[in-house]
Amino acid sequence: MTDDILLDSFNKQGVLTGACLPDDRKPAILSLRPEKFADYVGQSEVVETLQIAIEAAKQRQEPMDHILLHGPPGLGKTTLAHIIANEMGGNLTSTSGPALEKGGDLIGILTHLEDGDILFIDEVHRIPKTVEEFLYPAMEDFAVDFVFDKGMYARSHKYRLNRFTLAGATTRVGLLSAPLRDRFGIFRNLDFYSEEELVKIIRRSAMLLNVEIDDESAAELSKRSRGTPRIVNRLLKRVRDYAQVRADGVIIKRTVTEALSLEGVDEKGLTNFDRRYLQTIIEFYKGGPVGIEAIAATLQEESDTLVDVVEPYLLKIGMVIRTSSGRKASDAAYRHLGHSIQQKIFH
Repeated sequence: MTDDILLDSFNKQGVLTGACLPDDRKPAILSLRPEKFADYVGQSEVVETLQIAIEAAKQRQEPMDHILLHGPPGLGKTTLAHIIANEMGGNLTSTSGPALEKGGDLIGILTHLEDGDILFIDEVHRIPKTVEEFLYPAMEDFAVDFVFDKGMYARSHKYRLNRFTLAGATTRVGLLSAPLRDRFGIFRNLDFYSEEELVKIIRRSAMLLNVEIDDESAAELSKRSRGTPRIVNRLLKRVRDYAQVRADGVIIKRTVTEALSLEGVDEKGLTNFDRRYLQTIIEFYKGGPVGIEAIAATLQEESDTLVDVVEPYLLKIGMVIRTSSGRKASDAAYRHLGHSIQQKIFH
């Protein structure tokens, strides 16, 4: 059968058509990420600030101010960037600080932005200094300066950019240089979620995943999710899998407990890694104080991983105390791991 005959056969069967079919509009992967503010849960003050800024920008028919979102991982910084792009009606271009290795990488992205587009840079504090300097005129004047030739023949050319909004996200806001940080007009911090807010997220995600979960199970899952939407959605998927294989597909409290015990997540939301971190301070360093580099060396992990991933939640729930001389395990950490307070006093 020739190619023309085969193509004609497919057309008659409706396999090939120029029209956009319903299947073409379906996303390749089911996303639990909300696409508008109406579906976004939590961070009410941040959302209100962004809604006002978006509405004002629309009325003036100009881009929003540049936005810097900072906070621990998994709290919705990337999601907010997608929502801002949807609400503003612009296209979203995403990249990350480590991916911008040289000035040409950034200039290539900036020159392809349309008027009103959103440029999202994750881990913006990790942009190399030489690349960061190209951002200054781009953010302030919507222009970049090209330098041609070298020495006495050097010439500079200013290239005008379309007006865009830069949305930066970082887990280490203190590592941003002052010149870059000061060029953001909107500067907001994202905090951990309450259990009530996480229950709402669980309800929405369960509906999208087409899985049944009762109130008691949702509450139990929220308690073990470290106040973080990314974690609550990940654990919900693991509990769903466990319920599908080991139960009748319906999530109940016992299913949540058994599934998360298998994952190593305890009733406080601490993982095996978190408990190893606390055990190291208590058993190796007699409760502290101890420097983060010493803990990282003992655990054979990067100190940045401990600072960015492990410590924020442990500090939030009061199991670790930061002092000028290092980290200390609190009374709550001793009790949670089954150590007596007298042992701490003895140390």
